[in-house]
Amino acid sequence: TQCPVVIQHCSREVLSKLKERKVCDLCAGIQDDPYIQVMMAGSTLRKVKSRSWKKNRYFRLLEDGLTIWYKSRWAGRGHSTFSVTDLEAVREGHQSEVLLSIAEEFPAELCFTLVFHGRQGNLDLVAESPDEAQAWIQGVRKLIHKTQTMDEKERLDQWVLDWFHKADKNKDGKMNFKEVKKLLKMMNVEMNEDHALHLFTMADKSESGSLEIEQFVFFYKMLTQRDEVWKVFQDYSEDGEKLMLEELESFLSVEQHEGEQSTQHAQELIECYEPSETAKKQGAMSLDGFQMYLCSQEGSIFKPEHQDLYQDMSQPLSHYFISSSHNTYLLEDQLRGQSSLEAYIQALKRGCRCVEVDCWDGYDEDPVVYHGHTLTSKILFKDVISTLKEYAFRASEFPVILSIENHCSVEQQKVMAQYLRQILGDMLQTTLLDGQVPQQLPSPQELKGKILLKAKKIGGLEEYLDETCTDEVSDEEEMANCDAEMASTEDSPEKVDGSKSKMSRELSDLVVYCKSVHFGGFEHARSHAKCYEISSFSESKAKKLAKEAGTDFVQYNTRQLSRTYPSGLRTDSSNYNPQDMWSMGCQIVALNFQTAGLEMDLNDGLFRQNGCCGYVIKPDFMRDGNTQFSPDKPEEREGGQQLPKVNQKEGSIVDPLVRVEIHGVPQDQAKDETSHINNNGFNPVWNETLDFTIHTPELALVRFVVEDYDKASRNDFIGQYTLPFTCIQPGYRHIHLLSKDGTAIPPSSLFVNISISELT
Repeated sequence: TQCPVVIQHCSREVLSKLKERKVCDLCAGIQDDPYIQVMMAGSTLRKVKSRSWKKNRYFRLLEDGLTIWYKSRWAGRGHSTFSVTDLEAVREGHQSEVLLSIAEEFPAELCFTLVFHGRQGNLDLVAESPDEAQAWIQGVRKLIHKTQTMDEKERLDQWVLDWFHKADKNKDGKMNFKEVKKLLKMMNVEMNEDHALHLFTMADKSESGSLEIEQFVFFYKMLTQRDEVWKVFQDYSEDGEKLMLEELESFLSVEQHEGEQSTQHAQELIECYEPSETAKKQGAMSLDGFQMYLCSQEGSIFKPEHQDLYQDMSQPLSHYFISSSHNTYLLEDQLRGQSSLEAYIQALKRGCRCVEVDCWDGYDEDPVVYHGHTLTSKILFKDVISTLKEYAFRASEFPVILSIENHCSVEQQKVMAQYLRQILGDMLQTTLLDGQVPQQLPSPQELKGKILLKAKKIGGLEEYLDETCTDEVSDEEEMANCDAEMASTEDSPEKVDGSKSKMSRELSDLVVYCKSVHFGGFEHARSHAKCYEISSFSESKAKKLAKEAGTDFVQYNTRQLSRTYPSGLRTDSSNYNPQDMWSMGCQIVALNFQTAGLEMDLNDGLFRQNGCCGYVIKPDFMRDGNTQFSPDKPEEREGGQQLPKVNQKEGSIVDPLVRVEIHGVPQDQAKDETSHINNNGFNPVWNETLDFTIHTPELALVRFVVEDYDKASRNDFIGQYTLPFTCIQPGYRHIHLLSKDGTAIPPSSLFVNISISELT
């Protein structure tokens, strides 16, 4: 498949004129709400960081209805702010480790936690009364809901208002030319001062030497003229003023490759995006409506039909890639990092379907979770299981695999088993679905709402009711992947002298479809392995097997689950490239979710499809047990708008470039980039074409990266977006950029033209 990508434009724009409105009109419908009124009046809330750090801060919601301001009453002028758009949720009561630690001092009805998007730390607060706590809990929830349900126009309207008020330093509701010049710097655009003054004068219709909000909108509209969108519009508009229905149909058919459905879709787009009632009555679309469509989700590079659950979920578990976390309990590195329940919450909310628990003997017969023999902090096993029960199925209804790395004594293993049964109850899959030993694994559909325990097991499912089985597990039955990476304790046996290690019968009995076993080679697996047996491979072991026997590895993964994990030498919690493992058909490719970067971008990109449910079906040639596919020989198989500022130095303007990367089988790995545009992060235009040839599109991920060019040092990261090649919509599309944390940075986006053609 050939895939030329034309990088055309990167800027922010307003899609239609703002109506006259007050600053807090985006809170329309809730500004009279009593909870919101309490927030605007302000409250003294106790900010809590630990059992010993609890300090009063004065919080209030500002008039824009979106900014929360707070300060110490004794800290002079110093204050902090954050936006409601930064918040993901509000948790009520003792739902954080910090608040749990002070539960005896402050009752649950006074406590709440503000949860931020991405990797930003949460904010734990204690109110002075239950009523005040409820006002903030319910008020913030309403504001979050409001921001999440804004349409594209409302978001951009709010963005323009935000800029106006940032630039209006003396808060007089007007902006003089000096303030406008500062605004241009803040907005990351360098303009000729004479041109800027010309636009300012045109907007200043009252000739007062300053701009009010409506005049500022007019100035902004001129500033953000989208020439490349206008040119496309002109190519299809006979009168240059509007696209008649037939002209819009032609654009959708020719440029957006919509074929027969373009006729019906054209009418739907006019109804949905055209702001002018007059144009609607004419069956036409104006330039404003055209821009609104191109910047909407329908104009996105990602196929809308792939956003929702669209894949067959009735195949065996081994036929799916499964979003998987490594050392899930860690928020930071693996030597001194903090272990936290929050890490499990964040991973599960991102659709992770396999979490890891490292279990060790704790005090008072209470098992703990941490990275053994290190300085990482400890959390209670029972708290991890309670968190799993609470959050396992909020993002996805499909099964969660609980991967146990067991270092506990038999006595504390029994305690673990007791907690698992008591806390999870019917959620825990402890019996065979139909009472029969399976010849293939059950499907995600059959296991909806279930948690599967992955651990060692005494005997197999065939001896499930055989009480004569010993409670000892030999080293051969353990996942003894002790290769050269001695720094790793991952899945290593606790006995290395050939002796037996004790296993709790109670814990063993909870393992059904994911029995951890030592990998004995592909030949042994073909003749002896059971579908419910799963082996773990360090990244170096997996790469070695892939190099020596790629096709065997792919075949193995059609029948059984395999788990790969980062090297124990990665003490900084860095990640390996998951694409190497997916190309072998490995399903459970475990990554350190807490570490941002290319590897997590690829993971997020793959699992962005299929309703973000954490399961993505493998290509058909990776589900056939007789497949001859090898990632090293794929040909042998059959058949932005307004870039965020990264350099905070006074007067600095970004020099943006765009790089397109293809991640797939080795033959498809490629990248190319545009030239950089000097001093323009506001509306740079590249007009460059990048071409790629892709042999195995089913396994390819495409990553768009925007960087600030620096000739003297490493380029600064600005934004990225990654998606499966098979989810790309051809034509004129917007790519809505994400931050390093994978969170949206609206309205930053790239405008591209994508063409895909079959190789001949």
